[in-house]
Amino acid sequence: MSLVIRNARVRGHQQIVDISIDTDHIDAVGANLPKSDRREIDAAGGLVLPGFFNLHFHADKCLLGEIMRPNVSGTLPEAIEITNHHKRNYDPEEVAARAIRALKVGIQNGTTFFRLFADVGTIGGLRAARGLILARERLARYCTIQVVAFPQEGIVRDQGAAELLEEAVREGCDIVGGLPWYEYTDSEARQHIDICFAIARRRDLDIHMLVDDTDDANSRSLEYLALKTMREGWHGRVTASHCGAMAAYNDVYAAKVIDMVATAQVTISVNAHINLVCSARIDREPKRRGIARVKELIARGVNVVTSQDDVHDPYYPFGKPDPLECASMIAHVAQLTLPHEIEQVVDMITTSSARAARVRDYGLAPGCRADLVVVGAATLNEAIRLQPLRRHVIRDGREIARAMVTQELLS
Repeated sequence: MSLVIRNARVRGHQQIVDISIDTDHIDAVGANLPKSDRREIDAAGGLVLPGFFNLHFHADKCLLGEIMRPNVSGTLPEAIEITNHHKRNYDPEEVAARAIRALKVGIQNGTTFFRLFADVGTIGGLRAARGLILARERLARYCTIQVVAFPQEGIVRDQGAAELLEEAVREGCDIVGGLPWYEYTDSEARQHIDICFAIARRRDLDIHMLVDDTDDANSRSLEYLALKTMREGWHGRVTASHCGAMAAYNDVYAAKVIDMVATAQVTISVNAHINLVCSARIDREPKRRGIARVKELIARGVNVVTSQDDVHDPYYPFGKPDPLECASMIAHVAQLTLPHEIEQVVDMITTSSARAARVRDYGLAPGCRADLVVVGAATLNEAIRLQPLRRHVIRDGREIARAMVTQELLS
């Protein structure tokens, strides 16, 4: 399909512009583009952004809150215990059905690229991964989905998980996941990272690990992950989520690790929703926010993104999912409220995420893939502040979702 979006506000352009799409790519961006026989969408002065990313979403666990007992402590260990009880009986079709329900909401909110984490280990086997691969197949026309083979119970402490990770990749998982800090010792955490890199190298795959997702200042697997990335030459191909222990590091050590992360070109995904509710549970006041040092990371040139992580599961009882909500949350938690920082926040769910996923034809310029979101707001500030409806969502040049709800104040 070919179409033109009229009367759009686009970052980097001072005036209202039109966006012309030829089949599945943008072919022109400019004011008052000539009339054509292409279908037209009126942005009505609304902001148009490239499609949103959610690079960290445990879709195999989403909506389990509807059917499982609540997490009465709110802690990570209890969340793992509750989920383990259920996933022993996972059915791939049921996993796919739950995931698709949440993914459809994400698509309607403008997300055109998801990275889904599937628990892989001796408790649930490959059932979660198979379910998310089914979801990927069934939603292929609406979004890009990468499935991460994620060892939720560890690798060294869960004997047999390494072989299951290999099998998950053979069956179609796109990314090698990891959870090194969950191992019993620092030595085993390093073994965990080594095993993940060995699988990634054999298959030429990117890596996305949950790293130092703890309040313990002695949890230091990020340091070794950055070092291993440099040694293996995997620069720009590794993402580390959470890294909350960084909040407890002393300033000298934190500066050293941040420098290593920048040198290794490791992306940091700061998922503020879950860290705000799971971290610092046993802290007395003042409580830590429990997130990585976002401003220091950005100042050093580290690629920082933000993602949803959870949607109504034993880890987190809320979640839409909506990247603009993620942007609002990280803006508050990391105190990114100045004009240039608001730009950085929007980058986290757009261009910075595209960089992490190594998507080359992403953006809003001629030659870029036509994955676009028409937001019901005129500015980035309004988009984050109001989180309005996404009027139109376009994928590969086709409109795949639209919002038609109106609100009126009656006299």
